[in-house]
Amino acid sequence: MLTVLTFIGFTTFVALYVWYKLRKDSLNSSDGYFLGGRSLTGIVIAGSMLLTNISTEHLIGMNGLSYKNGFIIIAWEVTSALALVVTAMYFIPKYLKMGLTTIPEYLEKRFDGATRSLIALFLMVSFVITLLPIVLYTGAINLESIFNISEVFEVSKPQGLWITVVAIGIIGSVYAIFGGLKAVAISDTINGYGLLIGGTLVPLIALFSIGDGNILTGLKTVYEKAPEKFNVIGARDSVMPFGVLFTGLIINQLYFWGMNQTIIQRALGAKNLKEAQKGLLFTGVLKILVPVIIVLPGVIGYYYFGDSMYENQDHIYPALIKKVLPLGLVGFFAAVVMGAVLSTFNSVLNSAATIFSIDVYKRLINKNVKEKRLVLIGRGTSSILAVFAIVSAPLVAGAPDGLYQLLQQLNGIFFIPVASIMLAGFFLKNISATGAKAALFFGLSFYLITTFVIKVDIHFIHIWGIEFVLNMVIMLAVSHFYPRKTFEDKAVAAKVDMQSWKYAKHLSAALVIITIALYIALGR
Repeated sequence: MLTVLTFIGFTTFVALYVWYKLRKDSLNSSDGYFLGGRSLTGIVIAGSMLLTNISTEHLIGMNGLSYKNGFIIIAWEVTSALALVVTAMYFIPKYLKMGLTTIPEYLEKRFDGATRSLIALFLMVSFVITLLPIVLYTGAINLESIFNISEVFEVSKPQGLWITVVAIGIIGSVYAIFGGLKAVAISDTINGYGLLIGGTLVPLIALFSIGDGNILTGLKTVYEKAPEKFNVIGARDSVMPFGVLFTGLIINQLYFWGMNQTIIQRALGAKNLKEAQKGLLFTGVLKILVPVIIVLPGVIGYYYFGDSMYENQDHIYPALIKKVLPLGLVGFFAAVVMGAVLSTFNSVLNSAATIFSIDVYKRLINKNVKEKRLVLIGRGTSSILAVFAIVSAPLVAGAPDGLYQLLQQLNGIFFIPVASIMLAGFFLKNISATGAKAALFFGLSFYLITTFVIKVDIHFIHIWGIEFVLNMVIMLAVSHFYPRKTFEDKAVAAKVDMQSWKYAKHLSAALVIITIALYIALGR
């Protein structure tokens, strides 16, 4: 009962706080609904970015991966700091100067309208078939385990998971559909810092217990049980070889933090460049800290359960929560987990609505659409996508290498082709729209064939790197025969103040140094 009461109490507090903060805001304009009125501060951006990124696919999926494979998987997290530095110092000044609402808008300015439409379609599909279903399903695993939904309703475990998926989907949709980006960002900020507190308590309480009141003794005990789990340098045949850091992983990270609409939309909604850079770089600091929440608990789980759950690695984190947290904290943490699920779910819905409304409906269907009508179109889009996500969520069950690994494999279908085109657009001025479209279709086909049709004995992240190089070759070759016709990028006056944050370079340098130092300290 205490678990349920603390869960309801914290969840209700977040909802009421969001309502209070938004009660006077106008959500009838596209800037107001899709970009929070371009009023977001660095703290809100960082909290929202973190929670949009860190959801149950991390809590469940990455802890499941670390339980089985150890600390080598922190590469997904700490290298994010490097990508955030590049985004803060290079990408976001360009985006804000162009007054962008969506990333596909840039592609029309740089290439042509057809490229913008293709990428918009790409992104919409990627949201529906990759991220949304996995977020919902991993959230359902956690909450079903904590509250025993199947026992409460006297149904089977799969039916209990289905009930939980539907409940999360409906609640998340309400935030995204009726509150817009600002509602999402405010709720994310509260839940994001709640996640940092609650997520940190899980390993701390566990280590306190293992070390008989001494956390460092507990950590030493866990280390002595399996020292190989603390190595960050992955072998060639591991789930995360060290070499991938220098091939496809960096391309993926640059895309995710600098070109992914769901993430970068928070920075696009900043009140000025200074706040955008603060938000991005604060997120970099948090990404270096979050392995304590989404990697260390998995290794602690190995101390408690050994290899008994290797066949069900994605269930290790709920098992650990129930083992180490007192009842009152279980309810609070369940509320934070619920917030993490809702955050990513409603953030993706909001971004998908933004892309469809701005890049598809307004550009291709009704160029003279009124602002209020555009917001209604966005809300309708969110509703339809939410239904698709709820229906398809149970289909991701039983991923052989875990749900997080499945998510990354699926992301590669879309991320690398789009990243190739974006980076070529920024750095290779002679790449034409025809070359960009050729690379888009080649990259899609190449990755699908080499990953899901013909089993190539190369790690899928290395395939990302190979695909990126081939995409560049394709673009250069096609652009030679079908050259770019215009040589002036269209630009508009910046909608916000463009003065840089005076500490941006200092914090950027610190993040780079800390990331390298982590690998030196933990590498063996």
